[in-house]
Amino acid sequence: MAHAWINKAFYEAVCSFEKSEASQDFYYRVMDAEVERDGRKDTVRNQILRAYAMLFCDDIGAVAGQKASPEDVEATADRLYVGQPSFDPKHWYRMQHHFPVIDEDNYDRFAALVIADLSVGPLHDAAVYGGEMLLVGALNPLTMSREERKNQKLRVVKIPERAREEDA
Repeated sequence: MAHAWINKAFYEAVCSFEKSEASQDFYYRVMDAEVERDGRKDTVRNQILRAYAMLFCDDIGAVAGQKASPEDVEATADRLYVGQPSFDPKHWYRMQHHFPVIDEDNYDRFAALVIADLSVGPLHDAAVYGGEMLLVGALNPLTMSREERKNQKLRVVKIPERAREEDA
């Protein structure tokens, strides 16, 4: 999702949301910003939730243009890993970013974090320059044995070529 509102300042505001009132104000201003695409008005929040739903379209049964619900985000958040699946909080995306609970109050913020990170954050840089990727793992890693985690099927989330060209 290459969008002018999704920039480093937005990523940093999402990351420091709980520490700063200024970050909260900036986050809400961006999320509620009205944008126009193909003659249709929408909000950045809705676009982020649609992009997040597309990451898990097969798993949540999302069709093109459907927004991720709080239940969709909560059910998929534990499936995101950076580099490799493990119980190590350094690799488990949700734990790395301190989201112990995902609910109605913060599901859109978690989705915004993932999309902003893929677009302009350290995850984007790691993918482009270091070859490290965001991985989508099993449904519930907490109930998997070590052997199951080791042998699970993973999908790599790739950054579109257009975004890479814009970085150059």
